Amino acid sequence: MFILVNLKAYPCDPIEVATAARDVAEDAGVRIAVSPQAAHIESVADTGVETWAQHVSPNGYGSFTGSTLAEAVAEAGAEGTLLNHSENRRKLADIDESVRAAERAGLETCVCANNPDQIAAAAALQPDSVAVEPPELIGGDVSVATADPDIVTDAVAAAGGVDEDVDVYCGAGISTGDDVVTAEELGASGILLASGVAKADDPRAALEDLVSGL
Repeated sequence: MFILVNLKAYPCDPIEVATAARDVAEDAGVRIAVSPQAAHIESVADTGVETWAQHVSPNGYGSFTGSTLAEAVAEAGAEGTLLNHSENRRKLADIDESVRAAERAGLETCVCANNPDQIAAAAALQPDSVAVEPPELIGGDVSVATADPDIVTDAVAAAGGVDEDVDVYCGAGISTGDDVVTAEELGASGILLASGVAKADDPRAALEDLVSGL
């Protein structure tokens, strides 16, 4: 299982979270990545943790003021990027171009979607992975794997029906080791979470709980 911790724009210490994630990943033998604000990518990557961008723009070099250039985040140390998170939705054509931009920069890609139909459309763009995250459960106390397990199994089936090479992650409300185990049992190969770690009083303890059943 892959665990991707999205720090969003939370007022947490990205280095504290990154260091905890690095140490827990090494101790447990589990792949854990951290996705900080763009300005923190280099300092987070310098800790040695796998680092992801929260977004890259659908453009290359040129006159694109305000864009997040895929090559720039890769040079800063990012190894992958989220795309189309429910808090940063994009048109399908732009998602496609962002996937291509990330590929040119050597970044792994994960396209987020709300439901199995959108997962199928996202998988058709040939990212490395897709993530199903019902927006009504994001930031809540009930995980998608518990509240709506069918959406996870249906998302796995939807992606597999388009491209069996695309991994399927799930997110929204995931915060415990039991949630991670349930997601794996439903067919997901990774999870996305944010507040369960970024808002935790002890990020390392939160991460250790997440990997406890793996």
